[in-house]
Amino acid sequence: MLNKLPKSLFTVAIFVKINTRRFFRDRLALFFSVGFPLIFLFVFGSLNSGSSDVSFRIALINQSDSSFAKQFVDQATKSGIFKIDDSAKTLDQAKELMNKSQLDATILLPETFGDVAAGKQIPSGEAQVIYTQNNAQSGTALASVLTTQFKSINDKLVPSETPFTVKSKQLSEKSLSAFDYTFAGLLGFAIIGMGIFGPINVFPELKKMGILRRLSTTPLRVWQYFLSTMIGQAIIGLVALSIMFIVAILVFHLKIVGNWFELAIFLIFGITMILGIGLALGGWAKNERQAAPLSNIIVFPMMFLSGTFFPRFLMPEWLQNISGLLPLTPVIDGIRLIATEGKHLWEIAPQLGLMGIWLVVIYVIAFRVFRWE
Repeated sequence: MLNKLPKSLFTVAIFVKINTRRFFRDRLALFFSVGFPLIFLFVFGSLNSGSSDVSFRIALINQSDSSFAKQFVDQATKSGIFKIDDSAKTLDQAKELMNKSQLDATILLPETFGDVAAGKQIPSGEAQVIYTQNNAQSGTALASVLTTQFKSINDKLVPSETPFTVKSKQLSEKSLSAFDYTFAGLLGFAIIGMGIFGPINVFPELKKMGILRRLSTTPLRVWQYFLSTMIGQAIIGLVALSIMFIVAILVFHLKIVGNWFELAIFLIFGITMILGIGLALGGWAKNERQAAPLSNIIVFPMMFLSGTFFPRFLMPEWLQNISGLLPLTPVIDGIRLIATEGKHLWEIAPQLGLMGIWLVVIYVIAFRVFRWE
């Protein structure tokens, strides 16, 4: 059938056939064209599978034993307006989450909420809406919503009275701003850039020019070459990250509450660990055509799932469990814990432990797959 086509179209048809066969034989191309988009479809589909209606992330602290308070908590839990964080059992725990910007506000039901006062025949009470300075707008809006709900209850109980009221309380301390939280992710993104994209762009070029092949004839060992690269990248990385810190503090009023020296040590550790991925990819790849697809397979899932662009606590629980094991996740979490929560290195042992495991695994692979040409 193809033989009946004009010569120009026949040639086109032949190359279409060849390219189609080549595509389906190329597992990497097939993965990027089909598999990779499907992965992100499931990931972002899971993230956006909830309701699109406006809701408040709150803690609901019930200190009352009254039946009315229990009914209110039950109805609030079922409501689509409130996203209640069950991990906050006390007001102090709720304040800690608000300071981390993981909650918009807290509703506190005091001990007397829902009780029937002496000489009265109906329950009454005052609910408190507590919020930080940075979340004043959300706290005020929540108080307004709660007031509207209580008005409906009051009208059914005693139209002429207001047995249930709402009191707003703004805390003196400020919570993390959106930028304070996001900045750690931006640092993680920068570490990926210098740790992975740097080596995979440089190594193939050095191999193409024959420089690495000539180095292999010298007494230089692989571990020496790796170590020199690690030291150089650590210095460059600290300079680049320092510039980011200066700009963030001067322009965006970044607030750092942790120890700068401990933060610098942690950043060096993080750069060294992530750099191992770049050394493994760049050391294995013969050319850029091999290095680029592999780097994309590794880099993009880490960027989107490790809390680089949006908080991991917004993900489904199963996805949080998986993303928590990625190499970049403990780096970003550790930066946030030190910089914005004032944690010391010994207080972030889980993050350091996971980074240590990845460090060993990554560099063992890097040494095994490295080739001079």
